Amino acid sequence: MNKLLCAACLLVMPLSLHAQTDPASGIARQDVADIVTTLSSDAMQGRNAFSPSIWKAADFISGKFKQFGLEPLHGDDGYLQRFHMYSISLDHARIAVDGREVPQDDYFAVINGKQVSWTADSPVSVEEIGKGDNFRRALMESLRSDHDLVVFVDPSFAKDFRRISRYFSRPSRVFDKEKGSNKVYILGHKGSRFHVVLDKKVDRVELANVVGKIEGERADQVVVFSAHYDHLGIIKPVDGDAIANGANDDASGTAGVIELAKFYSQRKKPVRTIIFVAFTAEEEGGYGSKYFSRQLNPDQIVAMFNLEMIGKPSKWGPDAAWITGFDRSTFGRILQKNIKGMDFRFMPDPYPKQHLFYRSDNATLARLGVPAHSISTTQIDIDRDYHQVSDEIGTLDLSSLTRTIQAVAKASEGIVSGRDTPTRIEPAPEDSE
Repeated sequence: MNKLLCAACLLVMPLSLHAQTDPASGIARQDVADIVTTLSSDAMQGRNAFSPSIWKAADFISGKFKQFGLEPLHGDDGYLQRFHMYSISLDHARIAVDGREVPQDDYFAVINGKQVSWTADSPVSVEEIGKGDNFRRALMESLRSDHDLVVFVDPSFAKDFRRISRYFSRPSRVFDKEKGSNKVYILGHKGSRFHVVLDKKVDRVELANVVGKIEGERADQVVVFSAHYDHLGIIKPVDGDAIANGANDDASGTAGVIELAKFYSQRKKPVRTIIFVAFTAEEEGGYGSKYFSRQLNPDQIVAMFNLEMIGKPSKWGPDAAWITGFDRSTFGRILQKNIKGMDFRFMPDPYPKQHLFYRSDNATLARLGVPAHSISTTQIDIDRDYHQVSDEIGTLDLSSLTRTIQAVAKASEGIVSGRDTPTRIEPAPEDSE
């Protein structure tokens, strides 16, 4: 009997030791569930970046960072990295072409703070998107222009024009002293005479990222873990529900950042400095990550782990995640190497046609050469809850979510410890896809 007990102990002992030294052993499903439940509750009102509810979410995340003993970034208001922008909306417009008033559905404007009163004799460029042109390409080229423009769009593009006009009718947001141009798009054939008057309303708005750090032995080498904590807020009701709770997008990623902050706060001092950041205003144009990126030297950032919609199983099942821009650096291969022995896989982005690499908060730093990649699990080609009121915690697989955070914890250790350094990304212009 005693021999059997000893044999059993020998069999169990390695398993027990493994559990104690497992780098992800402190990341628990219940803790993850509690965080997502709070952030995606109706009390948060959908966490729109320009609504009062966003500050409730910011306070909650700040409380977690304080609980784990993270340091604020130098000069920040506690853990809140505050900044302000100007929100510019079209208060009233009067547009006429060859004496005919243009209906509201037949124009939209991309605006900055300058007032507009143009005629055909004004120093403004006039362009056309003609029948047979590539509408999307021509539109993007005009948007990249630094000049004031009047763009006439052929009526054959009416369907596309009205679809995108809803997007561009939202207020413009600009940083302080940021230059911009005014562009007016008119559905119809080019006229010989036009008169454009745009009256604008300008509001100053305050925003805040939530940022904490663990100072490493090498202060000039930084690893960033990030996610965005904002969502859409109140949207068009469905069956009486108008709150876009954003459980997967991106309370799931924010829970990952919080749990990783806890995980690394409980370990010895890292070799490289770690920054944990929850970005605001990703849904509005990535303004939080743009501001954050301007406060750091990109040459000192070794890697960025951006967690984006990790609450649902991937196309390969619950033990896999995919990485945007996989082939642009060695980041993904390092993660694959560091989870050997763990029943989890990091895979390349299976949706290349959606150009996701530059569509999340990793984009600003990636364009500056940082190995900044987004990690996701969601099958976005078939996900019915994306940007819908149905994106609630009941649609998530919390075990899969927890497993993904655990995998990121284990996979990131080599980079945090200084053992692994991913190659840099080829810098790219701001409008790259």
